[in-house]
Amino acid sequence: MNDLPDRFFWIAREDEIKEGNVTDYYFINTELAFRKLGINPKVTMEIYTRRVPYPDEWGIVTGIYEVAKVLTGLPVDAWAMEEGEVFLTSKESAAYEPVMRIQGGYAELARFETTILGFLCSSSGYSTKAARIRLLAGDDKILLSFGTRRAHPALAPLIERAAYIAGFDGVSNVLGAKLIGIKGSGTMPHSFILCFKRQEDAWKAFDEAVPPDVPRIALTDTLYDEKTEAIMAWETLGDRLYGIRLDTPSTRRGEWKKIIEEVRWELNIRGGKKVKVFISGGIDEKEIVELKDVVDGFGVGTSVSDAPTIDFNMKVVEVEEDGVMKPKAKRGDLSGKKEVYRNWDTFTDLLLPAGVKPPEGYEPLLKPLIVKGRIVRKFKSIEEIREGVLKRINLLRRKRPRVILGL
Repeated sequence: MNDLPDRFFWIAREDEIKEGNVTDYYFINTELAFRKLGINPKVTMEIYTRRVPYPDEWGIVTGIYEVAKVLTGLPVDAWAMEEGEVFLTSKESAAYEPVMRIQGGYAELARFETTILGFLCSSSGYSTKAARIRLLAGDDKILLSFGTRRAHPALAPLIERAAYIAGFDGVSNVLGAKLIGIKGSGTMPHSFILCFKRQEDAWKAFDEAVPPDVPRIALTDTLYDEKTEAIMAWETLGDRLYGIRLDTPSTRRGEWKKIIEEVRWELNIRGGKKVKVFISGGIDEKEIVELKDVVDGFGVGTSVSDAPTIDFNMKVVEVEEDGVMKPKAKRGDLSGKKEVYRNWDTFTDLLLPAGVKPPEGYEPLLKPLIVKGRIVRKFKSIEEIREGVLKRINLLRRKRPRVILGL
């Protein structure tokens, strides 16, 4: 079957993304109109959201670096928050924080709006959800990303990067781990167990086959009671057993916390106190809160890989008239370019018109990214970004952030 003349899968190539060919048609119409008129109005555009899909009014912005690569070579200037920065929203005021500001001729910029928002909305959705999971789990619980099988394969590296940046300890996707530069995580599926006559034979085969540096984590809920299989795994592998994983279907869980406590008890009284207990399968914020005191780690899948997108907008806030940039915006938006300043001691953000000096103790969050089509910011490593996000998550545990509109 050859239903596509120039590709194997229904996905955009990198060159098509870079050239702006994944845009919406009305931007092409905009280009045509401007060309016919021979005009290219200079505009300032801001990217923001008024709300996040959670009760807490914060998110983690990622995708900034991809946008920088899209803008490279275009006659534009851009300012942006750092990759992995916390942005805030407000239900109490008209304040909204631009995570990026772009200035340039709209005839060249328009077709890239779809691409820019796609990068920011998707990636920030994954990283925000993963950061929420890390915040709720605490610092001492192991978090593993298991969710790429629930998403389009082309997005796997993006999902794993966003999860790792937001504080997950490991990722299961092979390519995702390779591109991040970390060792992948994973042990065995239920199908592996079912290919043997006995669970013990499967665990032994795994132990004998995989490299010594792979943790021996036995899946212990395939055929029998979780407690029974956990005991069997301990008796089979003994001190070589690093941990057991429970992936019990929701229809079989009953009072899952009590089941996990039973498993922990039976391992402990048999000398398996060091054996770690991991759980996976439909893990979301509710399960993290309820079970974090009885387990050592979580395999989190669909709740991150199918996380709600962050509904960023990209809107004009200034238009050049007679050589002067003048404030201009659609109804519901605040016109004029803005700056976001943060006081880290109080975790208070101040939204001010550009050019207005902030009070002492506030630092700007929007910093130069692109100047005349050239990237001027040094990209941080994934580990540096991750370290910064973890610091911010710890701050979110202690303080309630807020954004104030500087009128």
